[in-house]
Amino acid sequence: MSENLRSRAITQGSERTPNRAMLRATGFGDGDFTKPIVGISNSFSTITPCNMGINQLAQRAETGIREAGGMPQMFGTITVSDGISMGTEGMKYSLVSREVIADSIETACTAQSMDGVIAIGGCDKNMPGAMIAIARMNIPAVFVYGGTIKPGHHDGRDLTVVSAFEAVGAYKADKIDDKELLEIERKACPGAGSCGGMFTANTMSSAFEALGMSLPYSSTMAAEDAEKADSTEKSAFFLVEAIRKQILPRQIITRKSIENAISVIMAIGGSTNAVLHFLAIARAAGVELTLDDFETIRTRVPVLCDLKPSGRYVATDLHKAGGIPQVMKILLEHDLLHGDCLTITGQTVAEVLADVPAEPSSNQDVIRPWDNPMYKQGHLAILKGNLAQEGGVAKITGVKNPKITGPARVFESEEDCLDAILAGKIKAGDVVVVRYEGPKGGPGMREMLAPTSAIIGAGLGDSVGLITDGRFSGGTYGLVVGHVAPEAAVGGTIALVEEGDSITIDATARLLQLNISDEELERRRANWKSRSPRYNTGVLAKYAKLVSSSSLGAVTDLDLF
Repeated sequence: MSENLRSRAITQGSERTPNRAMLRATGFGDGDFTKPIVGISNSFSTITPCNMGINQLAQRAETGIREAGGMPQMFGTITVSDGISMGTEGMKYSLVSREVIADSIETACTAQSMDGVIAIGGCDKNMPGAMIAIARMNIPAVFVYGGTIKPGHHDGRDLTVVSAFEAVGAYKADKIDDKELLEIERKACPGAGSCGGMFTANTMSSAFEALGMSLPYSSTMAAEDAEKADSTEKSAFFLVEAIRKQILPRQIITRKSIENAISVIMAIGGSTNAVLHFLAIARAAGVELTLDDFETIRTRVPVLCDLKPSGRYVATDLHKAGGIPQVMKILLEHDLLHGDCLTITGQTVAEVLADVPAEPSSNQDVIRPWDNPMYKQGHLAILKGNLAQEGGVAKITGVKNPKITGPARVFESEEDCLDAILAGKIKAGDVVVVRYEGPKGGPGMREMLAPTSAIIGAGLGDSVGLITDGRFSGGTYGLVVGHVAPEAAVGGTIALVEEGDSITIDATARLLQLNISDEELERRRANWKSRSPRYNTGVLAKYAKLVSSSSLGAVTDLDLF
């Protein structure tokens, strides 16, 4: 089989003389036009520490592709920083950027007839954006994670960016002073790499390793360590080999491999955002997946890792303890992984894990043994009820009280909610409702890390519930329910809640309920009127017009015709 199966459309034949002339200007020589053209999707940016080290990785990928016999073509794609835009209007662009990234990678690779692509990403939306594009195009591909940040240190404890968010709540509650707040700010983010706990970036990188689309051990490497660059070059070699063998993403991204990824997400205590992203990835790959599938897997997979935000350790600690292969081997030994799934290496999952010990080392306590898990069941519960007929996603690890019934405190935006928390207006027993922050209503489904961190910082994490049609950061924990669908903007029940209404959040029973009569609920529904769009031009307006429900992954290409 020709190695330049796709790119020959722009390199072969006399009629392609102009095409070759332009390619020569980029470095092609006489002997290069029969080699596979391999795209390098480079999300390097100095916008955020998550991506500022990626350019060196892209250069190593370029070296690896050349040495393996391919012709690299590097192109850029965007990133936005969730952590920096958090709590502002700019955060509305975060989930939107996932679609922009997917569309840009698809556009570059397809327009230029590339034979394969190595996608290198750091901040949260780089990863699902790249994987959506990879699944859509179905050309040989590999994903390389830019790497995790190393922890900051202060007063004998590890810090992450979430430490800074929580410090704001503690400061406003007079639990720390100005000096302590400033020290945490200075030390929380010591260098390059994505946020250090098992937040969204490290969750998605880990899941992609489990999926088979990234190399073993690569998902938990520190961005600044030499092994990260070495692994990137190695990934390039495997990609060129996959092009020769025509190992395609949809041979790897299957129903069974997605189940593997979800099992690992549960075992590591990963982010709620993984639910939204895998629904979208599955759709792009033509794999049937629903919210209920996450609940099915949750009930059989224990949480094995003691990781932040609700635990003690960060991703670099997980790496030292054996990384994702060690977690996967434990799950495989207990029939919770499909060992016959193909990976980008050309090996099956079982073959990749053959030499990994069946039990974690006794010299560490980041990864728990099977008979001593952190929790006996997974932490991402799918809640339903009259407040979320399509479902909502709750992260229940670290929650002392899995059930709360209390009065609704209703806010029409994240900013109004945060102001009330910082002013001390939220009390133990309250159920905070933040609405019109969904995919259409926001638009963009902002993450609520600032309010949830403020609640934790104020010491209310075990006594206050919070529900929203928006999202939560991977750094969030507590009795919180996000992705509530249908959202307020389309008339979901969350739009009908009134101040003081009784609401029940019951993680054990997987219930999210507004405690009013059916008759009263229908009366309110009949009187509800939709709001005018917040944006009428630009990317947010287009996104709001196209985006689906969060229960379907908040995709923008659903039922276009």
